[in-house]
Amino acid sequence: MTTPTKDEPVSDTSSSSGESEPSKHIKTNTEKKTFSCDTCDSSFSHQTDLKRHLRKHTGEKPYSCETCGSSFSLKGNLKKHMQRHTGEKPFSCDICDSSFFQRSHLKDHLTIHTGEKPFTCGTCGCSFSAKTNLNRHIRIHTGEKSFSCHICESAFSRQADLKRHVRVHTGEKKFSCEICKSSFSRKETLRGHMHTHTGEKPFSCEICGSSFSQQANLRDHVRVHTGEKPFSCEICGSSFSRKLSLNIHMHIHTGKKPFICDVCGYSSSLKGNLKGHMRKHTGEKPFSCQICGSAFSHKASLKTHLSIHTGLYTR
Repeated sequence: MTTPTKDEPVSDTSSSSGESEPSKHIKTNTEKKTFSCDTCDSSFSHQTDLKRHLRKHTGEKPYSCETCGSSFSLKGNLKKHMQRHTGEKPFSCDICDSSFFQRSHLKDHLTIHTGEKPFTCGTCGCSFSAKTNLNRHIRIHTGEKSFSCHICESAFSRQADLKRHVRVHTGEKKFSCEICKSSFSRKETLRGHMHTHTGEKPFSCEICGSSFSQQANLRDHVRVHTGEKPFSCEICGSSFSRKLSLNIHMHIHTGKKPFICDVCGYSSSLKGNLKGHMRKHTGEKPFSCQICGSAFSHKASLKTHLSIHTGLYTR
């Protein structure tokens, strides 16, 4: 074995072909790119690279997961996907115990510890720790909604939002409450539901101090103060502060009465009406007079009764 001279660099890594990594890199950058894509302007040094690239245009996905059937255009992507089934997370954070499927996810995670936010929005100046978060944010400015529902015409700026929306059509409710077994299509809805068991009401109105278990309920409540009624009927022009109120109102036009009594067949367009009707069968009288103790099945009946004591008749 000869000792290398000063002008002969030593490489401690070599490829299977005997070429050093630096020489391989130089070769890659100097090789003529003779294999061109007929669809776009991309060109490649190797035919195999062109073959892989063409799958972007053809949509071909020859590598399939034997576990769930998902398919991929690249073998490397299939390999990464398989880690979701095996639970393998080979990339670990040296600072905390978090581990990740992909190196890029670990890289994004590390910015939590460093506080680094290298990706900045050119429109408003907001900065982000991950490029994917910046790309998602930019759609707020552009209004781009590139993720479309194949069932209806709804479009979304985020794939996650589309995924949640599709559950409206499929009826899938994958998030279940361990206490009462209620199920929900969205994780955040389950999280809000859990407050009904704990009694927690973390969302407070800044105007009147009322508190709510779910943020959506607070949002609906605030419209009582603002007078905002963003949900309008396309038939008669009536507007409502809550979407649920609009949906109930639409039964007037459609004649639909989806709330049916199991005892006598009575039907109503309003759930509240059915609830009041059921008291005829159960004998329940939840509205009590605090003066004389008389009880009534309807709140309106209690109001009428109170006029006996006050002398004021109220409808």
